Amino acid sequence: MTSEQRRRVAALFEVAFELSPGDAARLLAAEAADDAAVREEVLSLLASHSRAGEFLQYPIADAVPQLLDDDPAITPGTVVGTYTIGRELGRGGMGRVYFATDARLGRTVALKALAPHLVRDPAQRERLRREARAAASLSHPGVCTVYALEEIDGDLYIASELVDGHTLRDEIASGRRHARDVLPTARELAAALAAAHAAGVVHRDLKPENVMRTRDGHVKVLDFGLARIDVVRPGADALAGRVPVTHDGIVVGTPAYMAPEQIEGGAVDRRTDVFAFGVLIYEFASGVHPFAGISPLATVARVLEHDPQPLGPRCPDMPAGVSEVVARCLQKRPSDRFGSAAEIVGALHSAVDAGAAGDHTTWWRTHQVIVSMVYVASAILAWQIKEWVETPLTVALFVALGGLATVGAVLRGHLVFTERMNRPHLAGERRRTGRPMLVIDFLIAALLLADAIVTAGVRALPAVSAVSVAVGVLLAAVVLEPATTRAAFGDEA
Repeated sequence: MTSEQRRRVAALFEVAFELSPGDAARLLAAEAADDAAVREEVLSLLASHSRAGEFLQYPIADAVPQLLDDDPAITPGTVVGTYTIGRELGRGGMGRVYFATDARLGRTVALKALAPHLVRDPAQRERLRREARAAASLSHPGVCTVYALEEIDGDLYIASELVDGHTLRDEIASGRRHARDVLPTARELAAALAAAHAAGVVHRDLKPENVMRTRDGHVKVLDFGLARIDVVRPGADALAGRVPVTHDGIVVGTPAYMAPEQIEGGAVDRRTDVFAFGVLIYEFASGVHPFAGISPLATVARVLEHDPQPLGPRCPDMPAGVSEVVARCLQKRPSDRFGSAAEIVGALHSAVDAGAAGDHTTWWRTHQVIVSMVYVASAILAWQIKEWVETPLTVALFVALGGLATVGAVLRGHLVFTERMNRPHLAGERRRTGRPMLVIDFLIAALLLADAIVTAGVRALPAVSAVSVAVGVLLAAVVLEPATTRAAFGDEA
């Protein structure tokens, strides 16, 4: 099979595999009527990949590498312009990527040699230039920097930052992660996407393999703006629509990470990245793809037709607000998702802040319960002192402490109930009960000190205990109470 035949096979295979068998047959009859070898090769590939379902998991260029045999590897040590080629780092739909040294600036780079079939058409060359300029305009620590689009001896090369680390796919393989690991990653990834969206760049191929964890623990997103280019598919007049590809025959992206509209060949915009972000973070947090099916085909079907299980049950330690952010990202309709990654950044900040406020509120509730228990302990201690040294004064102190402890515990219980059941009225109730509770605390402390004085000459241990409880009540009233209240309710305090 000639080079031109292989190119035609690649182009037709990419389009036909998205069609129903009947439409695929009609397409091949029209587009490959003059070449039986091309037609039979496409049919063979379709049959093979329909059985295996591999085209739903991997880019076409990776699934059918023989279609890229016209793109030979560059021998290590070869000098291309100002770049000295080292080892090959990988290959994909756009060509091969090499470790290289830039003699001009004395730095190492990742040099992507674009596949020849991508750059034969002058219109596509110009489009690649525009895409590279857009990606190079991004300046964000979470984005792999594009240094240059080089044209050398008629070939195109993309020089970009060489990222040292591993992909999130490697981390996902280890299973479910704790919220403390997920949140920083989600926020960094959202911030990187937001920077791209603000510059008018849509990634369109966000997946774990395209996000790397650097050695210092931060994330970087690869291939911004260069992963996908929209072209009109062959036979568009008959079959209609556009297919998102880099160029004829090379599909970049994994359908399991595509939004429903992207799988169906619809319009792609920032909300498509939002969907992919939701899939990626869900899988990173839980270790399970949100739409995982028993086969690749079943996974794609679930992306189109089913809602995922909420993230919360899979990750109980995840703040509810974060799970809600992920759920909104995974909505089927683009209009139901966040409009851009910038909105995700804001929503994550709000969710984390709400989670922190929830933790502070828990401490406030715990404080109320503990102080109420101290009230009870004060009354019990006063009763025990009365038993040891029974005088009219110790009896009166016990009765007074018992009454104050009861009132104080009831008031604090009332606040906890209001916070849980009638939150809008809590601020008013705190203002209404604040002064009486402060008075009660000081009175309880004073009565305990009186008990300590009465028993000091008879029993030292009860006297010391009474002093300790009195000091604890005072510190809780003047130090701990204001602090926990401010932390839990902020300006409401």
